[in-house]
Amino acid sequence: MIIRKAWFICQNIRVRTPVIQSQISRTRCLRLKSTTTSRSRTPNRLVARHRSLPNAKSTTIAIEETQPDGPDLRSPLERFRQAPKKALSVTDIISPAWCELQYFYTLSKYGRKKATPAMKQGTKVHQKLETEVHEVVPVDVQTVEDRWGLRIWNVIQGLRTLRATGMTRELELWGVIDGQVINGVIDEVSYTCPDLELEASLEKSTVEMSNQKKITEMFPAQGAGGSAWLSQPHPVNKIYLTDVKTRVGRSLPKGPSLRPMQMQLMLYHRLLGELAANTVAADVLFNRYNLDAKTPFSDSFIAAISDLEGGFISESDDSVPLSISELSQHNTLNQLWSLMITELQLTIPTTDAIGRVLQAEFRSQKDGSVLGNTTFAYDDTVHRTFVEDEMKWWKGEREAKGVDIEEAFKCGICEFAKGCEWRIKKLEESTAKFRERRRASGKVDTALKT
Repeated sequence: MIIRKAWFICQNIRVRTPVIQSQISRTRCLRLKSTTTSRSRTPNRLVARHRSLPNAKSTTIAIEETQPDGPDLRSPLERFRQAPKKALSVTDIISPAWCELQYFYTLSKYGRKKATPAMKQGTKVHQKLETEVHEVVPVDVQTVEDRWGLRIWNVIQGLRTLRATGMTRELELWGVIDGQVINGVIDEVSYTCPDLELEASLEKSTVEMSNQKKITEMFPAQGAGGSAWLSQPHPVNKIYLTDVKTRVGRSLPKGPSLRPMQMQLMLYHRLLGELAANTVAADVLFNRYNLDAKTPFSDSFIAAISDLEGGFISESDDSVPLSISELSQHNTLNQLWSLMITELQLTIPTTDAIGRVLQAEFRSQKDGSVLGNTTFAYDDTVHRTFVEDEMKWWKGEREAKGVDIEEAFKCGICEFAKGCEWRIKKLEESTAKFRERRRASGKVDTALKT
């Protein structure tokens, strides 16, 4: 029996009316953890996706050892993110914003970012924040499709938690950029605006609410149930995205150090909007992970969910338990994905329902206390320019770049600085420019003396 770990949310709150911001409560909800699986169609594929397995490391090494001698001319996408290895993540797109070469060296040497002591402590802080709203409950899963069903169910219940309590944490999302599947998890989504002044200034440049089109009017619905909610109007509340960063010291980042988190939150904003607009092709996602989206979920999976019926939000007076009823009607990945899209459109019914004000919150790694925050506005042009450029590197259309001379301070904390070709090149260029200035200065001094 192979042990797997995946997470999804269910709630212990029951509401029948939309919750406005003044009614927000912080109620702890159940969070279920899948514990076992008994089937594997393609073991190596699963190993590549679940690196926590004991043989994951040896499998990765075996793949690398089969490569021919000499320079590896494959693109980073082909080397590091081609099946059976994991798909691209938001981290993969954002990490190069600090330094592309550092990320390339990291992937080449380790296959992924090493979990440093600071990162492990940061993970503990995030887990502590989760326990404020979620209670972990183990659940057995039997198939790969069951496990992915949990992940989609997690999103569905997370969205319901958001509408019921005003906030949810660890909301997973997927997207497709340049034909590549992108996966990420938003730390926090809430109805609380983190910067009212910035929000007010942004509203001045937007059109009136009455002129806003619904997302489903702009994009045709895909799949069953995609527009079932349209006949039921709901009050529109803006949601705001927050990313939590932990710090060893009490100082806050500034300048170039803020760029990765800004791009990260902008990417979350884009992916969430596209997911709600139902423009993400589910078949691309399922094919990437070799999933059978038409295979029914196992009876044990549905039974496990129904056993926890009291922990789910119900918006129906139906005598049939909510989870049994819903999973009976959406008992495949395709159908459950359709239900997720419906829930997204309930939560994000208009193009401006995702607030443009984004927040990065900084907490102490020692005790999780809030050190401060920074807010900024979503800029679609800046974001898309950045992502397009990073995708060119991933696809091998250009070489990796190091940092500019103004950001050379990053090299002081980089483990690859000693042998970094970019750094050596920049030092040589700087030295040459200095010598040229010295020579020019000497000529001027000689001319003045004569």
